[in-house]
Amino acid sequence: MKFVDWVIKGYDRASAVKLSRSGINPLVSVFLASRGMTTVEAAENFLNDDLNRVHDPFLLKDMDIAVERINQAMENGERIAVYGDYDVDGMTASCLLASFFRSRGVDYEIYIPGRMEEGYGVNTPALDALASRGVSLVVTVDCGITAHSEAAYARQLGIDMVVTDHHECKEELPPALAVIDPKRKDCPYPNKVLAGVGVAFKLVCALENTADIESLLLQYGDFVAIGTIADVMPVIGENRLLIRRGLAALNTKSRPGLRRLMRETCIERHEINTSAIGYALAPRLNAAGRMGRTSLTVDLLLTENEEEADQLTIELCGLNSERRQLESVIFDEAYSSLLENPPRGPIVLSHRSWYQGVMGIVAARIAEQFLFPVVMISIDEDGVGRGSCRSIGTFRMYSALEQCQDLLENFGGHEMAAGLTISDANIEEFSRRIFDYYHETIKIPAVPTLQIDFEVIKPDLLTLENVAALEKTEPFGNSHLPPFLCIKGAVLNSIIPVAAGKHTKLRILKSGKSFDCICFGRPAEELGVTEGQQIDLAFEPVVNEYRGWRNVQLHVIDIRAHNGQ
Repeated sequence: MKFVDWVIKGYDRASAVKLSRSGINPLVSVFLASRGMTTVEAAENFLNDDLNRVHDPFLLKDMDIAVERINQAMENGERIAVYGDYDVDGMTASCLLASFFRSRGVDYEIYIPGRMEEGYGVNTPALDALASRGVSLVVTVDCGITAHSEAAYARQLGIDMVVTDHHECKEELPPALAVIDPKRKDCPYPNKVLAGVGVAFKLVCALENTADIESLLLQYGDFVAIGTIADVMPVIGENRLLIRRGLAALNTKSRPGLRRLMRETCIERHEINTSAIGYALAPRLNAAGRMGRTSLTVDLLLTENEEEADQLTIELCGLNSERRQLESVIFDEAYSSLLENPPRGPIVLSHRSWYQGVMGIVAARIAEQFLFPVVMISIDEDGVGRGSCRSIGTFRMYSALEQCQDLLENFGGHEMAAGLTISDANIEEFSRRIFDYYHETIKIPAVPTLQIDFEVIKPDLLTLENVAALEKTEPFGNSHLPPFLCIKGAVLNSIIPVAAGKHTKLRILKSGKSFDCICFGRPAEELGVTEGQQIDLAFEPVVNEYRGWRNVQLHVIDIRAHNGQ
């Protein structure tokens, strides 16, 4: 993306000096100060993994009720169904709870509805099927918070339902035995941004009833990290602790399926970080849900057999290739139509031939291209549209859907990403209302603005030792992005196309110090700069390792001609 504006936040120099004098690495000190950590105590709290800051699971409203009922079911030998969702958050949450039940010898099954046949969430035919198989307790993960009629129906069938979810709550909660959601208005739990798998982990912590969180994170932390990162939840506070410990678990004891998938994606164990999960593992794990075969991912995550892991990985990667082809065709079609009729507000697109499983990912790409909220709707043969919504900037998508709920058969999700079901006949009016709501609430449209932590005045700060020390500030992700820095007035010494022109290598010189740079996905002709020119460079500093050689490399975020300022 080419950014219209750069906003350089800067930092309090006195605070950075104070942090550095306390023993914190100089570059890390400047970075933390730029992120508002201006005291030694705040910086050390951020850098250290103090598990005492992991919250008591019983602070979640209804947790005590859920634990009592699940313990009763386990003691009585009842059959329990784990009812999940078909995205990575939902599948990892399902596998986490299933792993706990398996360790206790519980009679359980996992039920994840088919994306195409059933859609998102709890449905009554599924409850009928579970009842016929002797299920007396359903525990939902990453879904259920809007299942009002379904919870009532379960009660009629003699099934108790425990809802665990993390999506936005409506005014009325479903009539389940227990409803656990940190977003409940009456829930005192401090962390309101747990992923669905995070809530499932809290349930297991409560069921284990132990203070030994460390061993539970070693056992289940990989699921928590993968699901939380894949669902793009904020990497702050408790979430950051859970992800950090989960990544450590992945690096020390990988499950056979994950180990095989990491090998397939060329991820070495020591390279497992949020980027590796977000860009390599999660899309492949998600492919099963998008293509209507969630059992592939669930089986891969739970298998203890190496040969089965090999076969499942091959199938999963094949599905991911199919997903990418479908996504590409639909994106090109949608993108072309918008170029012919440029949007002036929220984009609502619908089509009868579009594959519903890739609507969300296409919506996200369209939103990034046109800088407007996007709703992509796939309409079935009965005229029922299932849509995925992606917001951008400060537009509150879930709130917008609430304003249109009389037109919708169902909806749910978050302010930045949501889903809906709508009749084909209501799409035109829905589009008009979303357009009006956007222009009533958004006075300044989103523009591609790059938030930069600070300008590097002295390039000597970017030593190999200092850049390597930035690893202590990981994991990065939503609400805690990697360090984005800039250098102004550098001389661009060389431009070298690589990978058949898909990427570009640069070499720059500033104050007598030269740096290797790489622009991923940016052909040389699109950079808008020439060799010998003075440039400003926005970048993320990383340690590049190749054949035993380590050096500082700047991953280019944006580049522009230097204007003297």
